[in-house]
Amino acid sequence: MKFPGRRNTKHYFPVEDKQRSSFDDEINRPGKVYVVGIDQLLVDIEIPVSDEFLVKHHFKKGESFVIGDELAETIYSEQKLLGKVAGEFPGGAVGNTLHNFSILTDSPSVALGTINKNIEVGDYAFKYICNTSSKVNLTYLQPCPRPMGRALCFVSPDGERTFAISKGCMNDLSPEFLPVEVIEKSAALLISAYTFRDESSPMARSTFRAVEIAKAANVPVVLSLGTSGLVQEKREMLKEFISKYVSVVAMNEDEALSLTGIQDPLLAAENVLDICDMVLLTVGARGLYIGALVDSDVARPTKEPLHTKSLVEYNKFEYSRSMMRSECKNPVKVYTHINPFRGGPVMIKNTNGAGDAALAAVLHDLAANLYHRQKVPKSPKHVAQFLSYSSISQISKYANRVSFEVLSQNSPRLLRGLPEREDGLEEAYWAQ
Repeated sequence: MKFPGRRNTKHYFPVEDKQRSSFDDEINRPGKVYVVGIDQLLVDIEIPVSDEFLVKHHFKKGESFVIGDELAETIYSEQKLLGKVAGEFPGGAVGNTLHNFSILTDSPSVALGTINKNIEVGDYAFKYICNTSSKVNLTYLQPCPRPMGRALCFVSPDGERTFAISKGCMNDLSPEFLPVEVIEKSAALLISAYTFRDESSPMARSTFRAVEIAKAANVPVVLSLGTSGLVQEKREMLKEFISKYVSVVAMNEDEALSLTGIQDPLLAAENVLDICDMVLLTVGARGLYIGALVDSDVARPTKEPLHTKSLVEYNKFEYSRSMMRSECKNPVKVYTHINPFRGGPVMIKNTNGAGDAALAAVLHDLAANLYHRQKVPKSPKHVAQFLSYSSISQISKYANRVSFEVLSQNSPRLLRGLPEREDGLEEAYWAQ
């Protein structure tokens, strides 16, 4: 497992330090640290359209919604003939995040979901597999007779993206098909609110079953909220679900507003921390916020200037590492904020997937914490049962940098890992 960010190796394994435990042959053996994700497997089909096109089909701009398979095929065929289809990419919020996680960590992840049983060269399922990292384990996917799902991504002239989902077999995952032991031994279980759109579907039942397994095994559950319209529709159900099962919530400012009714992102993060342990909140051109809980005994004050927004000196303890509420005697809410890396790309080529990329960085840090705990259990890094390996300040820098990479390319998934060296990048950006 690679470690998150760009810091000296000795920061992670200072084996010459007399205060630390040295490695022996046993703990040097490769560990099996991975994350599991349940996803509605989709292929994203990107189509530039006019605003008139959206009005004609009664598609609400900027939203994500379900359409019939026949309508999806008709639109796809028409746009294909017109030469308007700009690209076909493997998609799905969880699928994107798992791929990015494996690219960043060079470690395995496991995808759970459904895929077409009869895969042919050039079809959607074939393209999904070919464009997914080989580190993502697809062997636990449930084969189904129907074609896999499609997400028609309509790109308006202003860059806004509207998603029309053709379900196919994406909701057919049976609870009986879940690999219980794989979930129990994972570093985290990643799910999406999209799976709750139809709570009577096999996929929704499988997700509920999976989080029950994770909770019983003390595996952190990470929830990506999806789209604001869905969050508004399922608001009370999601809040109850988060309170009962979820450790980490990932969302953008629109989804945060739908969940909490609070416009200010910092106050929204504070509100969500009442029902979970950690929050990733992306705010577009204004960067991202991370909120977390930590026990007051191990809270670490920042060495950076203190900032006040809607919360006074909100970043006072941003050098703290995240903990679960259940592990805190006296939980304290801590926050950090970061502006876009280098002010953001000169040209933003793609906004689809930037939040998934940021979440992959967070998952990387959570998995690195488990990996290091297994390797060096007596390390001072584990004086408490921390959820994350790094401070929330350091995680924000890493998540910010990974988002920048996706914004700078056409694909919603990372095409490569982060470069080893970047000219002009100040060491202070990564140092802490």
